[in-house]
Amino acid sequence: MNANPILLQKKYARVIARYAQKYNVPVEKALELFYKSLLYHQIVNGVSDLHCMSDDYLAEELHDEWCERQR
Repeated sequence: MNANPILLQKKYARVIARYAQKYNVPVEKALELFYKSLLYHQIVNGVSDLHCMSDDYLAEELHDEWCERQR
């Protein structure tokens, strides 16, 4: 992955904000969930160019991951 670190930080912020809005959770909670998620680590490690996916798609992936963890 050769994504610019500044652009990645902006991507993270947009995904967190989208998750909070879409699933009606406080931004602080969305922030915590995102940075503790497997999705975050996959993006950082350049798995499948996830950073190129839409913010909405990544918010849904984050939601799916946390729903799976609750089971």
